[in-house]
Amino acid sequence: MAAHSFSTAEKIKKISVKALSRIKTSGLSAIPEIYEVWYVYYAKSNGDVTKSIDILESKGIEITDEQCLEIHRLFLSEHKETDQVRAAGERIQETIKDVTGAVADIQQATSRFGSSLAGVTGHLSADMSREEIEAALKNIVSETGEMLAVNQALAEQLNKSTQAMAVLQQDMEVVRKEAFTDGLTGLLNRKAFDAELDRIAMQSGEEGQTFSLIMMDIDYFKGFNDNFGHQVGDQVLRLVARALVDGVKGRDVAARYGGEEFAVILPETPLEGGMKVANYLRKAVEGKDIINRTSGERLGKITLSGGVAQYVPGEDLAELVERADSALYTAKHNGRNQIAAAPTPGQKKAMA
Repeated sequence: MAAHSFSTAEKIKKISVKALSRIKTSGLSAIPEIYEVWYVYYAKSNGDVTKSIDILESKGIEITDEQCLEIHRLFLSEHKETDQVRAAGERIQETIKDVTGAVADIQQATSRFGSSLAGVTGHLSADMSREEIEAALKNIVSETGEMLAVNQALAEQLNKSTQAMAVLQQDMEVVRKEAFTDGLTGLLNRKAFDAELDRIAMQSGEEGQTFSLIMMDIDYFKGFNDNFGHQVGDQVLRLVARALVDGVKGRDVAARYGGEEFAVILPETPLEGGMKVANYLRKAVEGKDIINRTSGERLGKITLSGGVAQYVPGEDLAELVERADSALYTAKHNGRNQIAAAPTPGQKKAMA
């Protein structure tokens, strides 16, 4: 037993050393969330974390604090909405308990009232004295009053519960929205993107249509964070998000895919149309200046690189994302601030 414990302790120590070494050599921030990402990666205890980092490394991408935090948020953090849903569930249970108790009270009162009426009816007869009849009627009046009081209490409880459920409905709608929204940019988050991609692919198949996927990445984003701080980096992310929102229309879907990478789904749009939209979005961002809100200093312009892929009916959606992502990194390799078209399966190279 002691040998096993020693072995486990040694394993934990080795993994910790690897994680801390990676954080240091990569120039990452030594904060708990980032340490947890790398510990989990080297421990191979979470397939999603391992896959995400392996994909980034296979493409030669320099992993940043933002990417680590996004991986942590997606796969390791206990999401805020989980607590909200749990709290809402507890409130629903409490409301049901209150209503159930009120209904039980009225059932008991109804039963007593029925028994009382039956008893009085059974004893009423023509030879009863005036006093006996008055006593029986008084008992009925008393039981009726009690029944009315219980009914009134139930009505009040139901009214209270109805109001509580209405508030809960609003709260759950907020939770639902937060669960699918990126908190920083207001765009759909990765979870919502995956759901929309599934929905649009299914709809396209049913309607015999195609669609295009744009993957876009902010050029030299790490430099903004390193030179001007995370607040400016956040400002850059929000600026790009606003440009995407302003630039897509109708059924188009814009999402923050992760870190400084964004995705746009264009229903009923072939590759050529997707390229036009992607270039329009790229130019829209390029035309904006980044200004330090604190000092008013102009910090320069930002640019986007992007890749566009057209959906092939029956294609695995992970393959579609991979094709668009590969085209994105072709654009990066070719000098950035440009858009590349992903080849359809069977072609060899992305086209700028």
